[in-house]
Amino acid sequence: MALRDRLRRLVQKPGSVDLAPLRALADEAGGRESRVRELSDAELTAAASALREKEDLAELCALGREAARRTLGERPFDVQLVGTLALLSGHVAEMATGEGKTLSGALAAAGYALRGNRVHVMSVNDYLARRDAEWMGPLYAMLGVTVGWVGQASTPDERREAYGADVTYAPVSEVGFDLLRDRLATSTADLVLPEPSVALIDEADSVLVDEAMVPLVLAGAADSGEADPRHAELVRRLRPGLHYSTDDEARNVQLTAAGAREVERVLGLDLYAPENLAALTAVNVALHAEVLLQRDVDYIVRDGAVKLISESRGRVALLQRWPDGLQAAVEAKEALDASPSGEILDSITVQELIGRYPVRCGMTGTAMAVAGQLTEFYSLQIAVVPPNRPCVRVDEPDRLYATAADKEVAIVEEIAAAHAGGRPVLVGTGDVAESERLARRLARAGLDRVVLNAKNDAEEAAIIAEAGAYGAITVSTQMAGRGTDIRLGGSPSPTAPGTAPAEQDGSDHDRVARAGGLLVIGTGRYHSSRLDDQLRGRAGRQGDPGGSVFFTSLQDDLVTRYAPDEESKASAGDDGLITDKGAHWIVGHAQRVAEGVDLELHRNTWRYNQLIGLQRREVLAERDAVLRGDAADRAMAAEAPGRHAELTGVAGADAVAAAARQIVLYQLDRCWAEHLAFLADLREGIHLRSLGRGLDPLVEFNREAVPAGKRLLADARRRSVAAFEALTASAEDGIDLDSAGLKRPSATWTYLVHDNPFGSLDERALRGLINMFRGRRR
Repeated sequence: MALRDRLRRLVQKPGSVDLAPLRALADEAGGRESRVRELSDAELTAAASALREKEDLAELCALGREAARRTLGERPFDVQLVGTLALLSGHVAEMATGEGKTLSGALAAAGYALRGNRVHVMSVNDYLARRDAEWMGPLYAMLGVTVGWVGQASTPDERREAYGADVTYAPVSEVGFDLLRDRLATSTADLVLPEPSVALIDEADSVLVDEAMVPLVLAGAADSGEADPRHAELVRRLRPGLHYSTDDEARNVQLTAAGAREVERVLGLDLYAPENLAALTAVNVALHAEVLLQRDVDYIVRDGAVKLISESRGRVALLQRWPDGLQAAVEAKEALDASPSGEILDSITVQELIGRYPVRCGMTGTAMAVAGQLTEFYSLQIAVVPPNRPCVRVDEPDRLYATAADKEVAIVEEIAAAHAGGRPVLVGTGDVAESERLARRLARAGLDRVVLNAKNDAEEAAIIAEAGAYGAITVSTQMAGRGTDIRLGGSPSPTAPGTAPAEQDGSDHDRVARAGGLLVIGTGRYHSSRLDDQLRGRAGRQGDPGGSVFFTSLQDDLVTRYAPDEESKASAGDDGLITDKGAHWIVGHAQRVAEGVDLELHRNTWRYNQLIGLQRREVLAERDAVLRGDAADRAMAAEAPGRHAELTGVAGADAVAAAARQIVLYQLDRCWAEHLAFLADLREGIHLRSLGRGLDPLVEFNREAVPAGKRLLADARRRSVAAFEALTASAEDGIDLDSAGLKRPSATWTYLVHDNPFGSLDERALRGLINMFRGRRR
């Protein structure tokens, strides 16, 4: 054993950690199992509480295992305890689908809490946060740990209570939104979040990599961002090739000379005259919305509103929207009422949010593929936890076809053949449109199927839980973060909060196992190999039989976007199947290019946000001193001593101090919102100014952003003094804050911004990045 571990360490992948010490602790916990089993419930709780005074990880695992057995009817396997210990060591635990990450995470959260830490278990949606908190609640109670959960509908008081627990389950977005609201609080009584301590992240690769740079936004009411419906109607009539052209990657669209003349004719103006810049921008945004954003691919329309689709999860991205101009253009395109727009008051990226926590750990089924990024951006290592039973899933080589039509015919034939033998089939598609197109093909072939996509994602737990039933055919968009196991025979994992896993019907399980187990079919490679692996991982859970195969074509979006210049001279068979290795290489190459581009965009965005984060921390430090103390009152007494003395004589010292606090908080918040708008405009324009001049856009951005940030606090102080001096007061009514011009937004709301894929600096560099990665040849 020792020799094998030494050899493993010698050849282990970068970013992975040695499991030997963790296995030893799990073995030690096993040795204590018989003793712990003799404890009464009260004695077990007392023994767990004693761990607050001393650290004993083996004892924690032994007590946690017994508590799980008593409260949940589940005895954690040794590998689950290894996963728990990896989390308690501050690592990301890679555990395959069906290996019990939820229980491992709960035991780790309890362990951190018993050490005196407050733990935020961050999930990807409300459903999982509530389900896991209530499901694991009895376990926490027996270990003497309190637990709460936060959802989108939680009130401020409910949030405050939940965050007051030892362990709080919440969607990562809700934690971010609560932080943003706290950063604009005008009273300490309004704060809901405690100081950050431990972040334990479910689906860690998705949160920490795929969504790392998604900005969470707090906005305040402003003028409507309604788009002119004439522009939507105008661009709808333009003809591709004649009036506009798109680049190879379908990321940008431009009016041709003929298109510009047609637009000018219809609108009756000189499109490129300086006074018509707003009209030019509006037409371009409308053209982007019409040509480059596809309904049922990039978004759906539900309940009279545009709902964005998460590329990495294949479902509605709750609370996400594009920047106001593009959002309004898509709404005009679909003839919908314009949603509220507003001024951005504050924002934070998911990466910056997670970075606030001194201790970070996480769990996922696919971490090693992004081990480098987890180390580079978060200093996290990966603990690859082996399955409890060896995986016997058969992963077949990809089947490559010349055309998308040939591919879809072959997919239907494969599904029909598996279904004839009773084998359940799970089909993973790239988007809503593809899932519905394939469902229609299956219907024409006489095959019953269930479809899960962004249009019915509220039903996902029930649909996925039954995907392993005998003869079932399930067509789904991306499977990442579904949070529900697929058990052979259709036995569900919890489908409602607080429900323990149902007992599996052995006869149903055996019947499906004899048919070959679950067959997973991918209708094309995703832009990340991790998403491929997440789909594959749905089959073969806990040593069950299963299989996977991906069908691809040279017409797939991945190939045409990321390897458009690669040509294959390989011939196809009568059914369109291509066996040439060179042609297969093109698909793999396109995926590697896509992954390289995503990483480089992540790095670039991170570099820009580093400076903004530093500036925000400086402002927040001053704001916190004002909110929690008398810094504002002292500043006004020093800067406007005469007016301070007058107001104190009329209204009293306490009233003047309170007014000074509100004035300085308002001016700090006002200056920060204006600074964010300046930085957004600066970043948009800096690229154009750098083109052809050999300048580094990041250097140019910092050259202007740094001095602007330094002026910010001075401007806020100057405005505060002016507002303070303008205050009026009377002995009867006290101080009139309205006289200082403090007009905060009448309403605020939160959302996530889906980065504009057409106008941002990073995306404009996409073609150069693709060309760079294409250069990495065979």
